Amino acid sequence: MSTATEAVAAGASKAVKRVAVIGGGTMGNGIAQVFATNGFDVHLIETRQEFLDKALGNIGRNLERVAKKLNWETSQSGEVLKRIQGGVSLETARNADLVVEAVTEDFSVKKQIFEQLDALCPANTILASNTSSISITEIGAVTKRADRVIGMHFMNPVPVMQLVEIIRGLATSNETYAITEDLAKRLGKTTVEVHDYPGFVANRILMPMINEACYTLMEGVATRDAIDTVMKLGMNHPMGPLALADLIGLDTCLSIMEVLHEGFGDSKYRPCPLLRKMVKAGYLGRKTGRGFYEYVAS
Repeated sequence: MSTATEAVAAGASKAVKRVAVIGGGTMGNGIAQVFATNGFDVHLIETRQEFLDKALGNIGRNLERVAKKLNWETSQSGEVLKRIQGGVSLETARNADLVVEAVTEDFSVKKQIFEQLDALCPANTILASNTSSISITEIGAVTKRADRVIGMHFMNPVPVMQLVEIIRGLATSNETYAITEDLAKRLGKTTVEVHDYPGFVANRILMPMINEACYTLMEGVATRDAIDTVMKLGMNHPMGPLALADLIGLDTCLSIMEVLHEGFGDSKYRPCPLLRKMVKAGYLGRKTGRGFYEYVAS
């Protein structure tokens, strides 16, 4: 990428003032919080008012914790929260300079959202997806602006984790990439350029490890605690793979493994039957109170 392109993109990045985030779950509310903390006006969009209220409540509590940790002025967390406006219709994103989609890992759902956003938003609006595995090229192809569609994959929890994978679709322009990279850096994040293959980098490496931990448990090689202890103490991981699966959500882990299995056609990516069984049982991890571990609501 030329220096001239980077300079133009930096100027275009500074012109981005209004951000819409589609989806108020764990990832969506974290993305909204980070943008608002860094001075952007944010519209957080959910499908129902009760979901939106829950998302805004979570952001408020998270900001209170941040304020205590960083010794913010009394009014600072309130000022950040005021930058986030809620909505229950995609119409709310009509005037956004950047839209970040953060809904479930289901291409049919994303397809519908991007088709509507493409019709609603100005031609220069960048449409980004926080997808952790689904093809950006395929998402871009449902729009008339594939050059302005990009992957912006934040890590969980968004306010804490430094990495953003920025994924180029086949048609993503250099200008779109440079603007998105500059925006992520303005959020204090470290960016990595990734090309569009199933699972990108993070989940192509992480999810097979989690899947293998599921097989290790299913086959009775060791208990859940033993498996996680081996990876924490033996490999210096901050969290064991089964506890991490609970944090991510077992349904999300399964969806990503299915994308990898279908995308590469390689049996090494076959989702573990135990993982499938637990998702069918509704044992999805922390968000349902039960996964590989049990959780008490706080």
